[in-house]
Amino acid sequence: MNRARKLFGAVALTTALALTAACGASDDGSGATDARNVKLRMAVWTSNQDQLKLFDTIAAAYRAEHPEISSITFESLPFDDYNTTLTTQIAGGNAPDLAWMGDLSKDLIASDALVGLTDKLKATDGWQYGDLEPSVTKEFSRDGTLYAYPFSTSPFALYVNTDLLAKAKQKIDPKTLTWDQVATAGAAVHSTTGKAGFVVRDFDYKAWNTLATVWTGFGAAAWSPDGKKCTFTSPEMQQAFTFLHDAAFKTKAMPGPGTTADFFAGDAAFTVAQVSRASLLTDKFKYALYPLPAGPAGKYSVIGQAGVGVLTASKHRTQATDFLAYMTNPANSAKLAQFFPPPRKSLLTGAKLAADSKVLTAAQLQEAVVDQLPNAVTLPNHTSPAEIAQKGKTALDAMWKADADIPAVLKSVCSAIEPILAK
Repeated sequence: MNRARKLFGAVALTTALALTAACGASDDGSGATDARNVKLRMAVWTSNQDQLKLFDTIAAAYRAEHPEISSITFESLPFDDYNTTLTTQIAGGNAPDLAWMGDLSKDLIASDALVGLTDKLKATDGWQYGDLEPSVTKEFSRDGTLYAYPFSTSPFALYVNTDLLAKAKQKIDPKTLTWDQVATAGAAVHSTTGKAGFVVRDFDYKAWNTLATVWTGFGAAAWSPDGKKCTFTSPEMQQAFTFLHDAAFKTKAMPGPGTTADFFAGDAAFTVAQVSRASLLTDKFKYALYPLPAGPAGKYSVIGQAGVGVLTASKHRTQATDFLAYMTNPANSAKLAQFFPPPRKSLLTGAKLAADSKVLTAAQLQEAVVDQLPNAVTLPNHTSPAEIAQKGKTALDAMWKADADIPAVLKSVCSAIEPILAK
């Protein structure tokens, strides 16, 4: 999940999760309360019927081999309120046994609210733990233990409306493409057609962490590697935000505040979005898919991830962990790959991914997904994500004015979020 949502306050959330992890499961610590009539519940944010049908099929096959599991229910929670609903359930003693997670993962891991998975997955016959791409497990790991299986690991890529580029007489070379060239072509498209140039999907001048898909190419980062010091005031970040500010207010290469443009409806020349969004492509216009453009710091790759873990508040931790191992084994991972870019090296070839894609070719998927994963970085994530997102957005609001003092605004961002980072 790319955007941080409203949660409890940081202290309240951590306390609630810690207390629930310690006291919420009324078993002996193994998670095995009643092995005769176990009902498992898994929270997800998808409502896609094809995805839910696949989950039910996998669950039915598992139950056929485990008669002690009387039901496995996939509870679809609204995406916009997912974190709030999940944390409320946990704190209220109504936690699901398993749950998807995005930016909530840091808080859940820090609060010991997730069951460690490494030993179980390594011990499961045929699971092939070594098949996981190392770069995609970092986000959900602590001290060498994996706490959530990264079932969806989707690189961000550049989608291109080649029809709009042709109308504006713009040509780009994907092999040497830079952000400056994207901005130039985008400005020309806007000037010629009235359509938008480039759009960072889901940003909308609110979800600033999605801008990491741009600023990483400038060598910038939101905070230091240990997560304790804000680095928005770095020269690299100033350069990145100067580029974005110019695109929004000077060249018009990027829609300004209050203006929306949906690439997938044909309203923009470019969009930065995850490869998993390719299902939104239609035959309304001709399109291409490329890796992210190079920035001043060179080529780079950014991924968005979602993981699934077992909550320590579950009353059936043993059974839930066993089901997770089954749901993510090689065979089922191959089935899930039709919807979610997998973390398994054995499945990460353009040809295998293209077998389940209706809109992208093997070559496109090889270049935009497979080749990008080994050195990819994730979107910024930290404990207390909602508080950081809210404080950061409030400070960055001053950026989105034509006469913004960029260095001063970035300094205010650090003043706002660094006390949270240092906790």
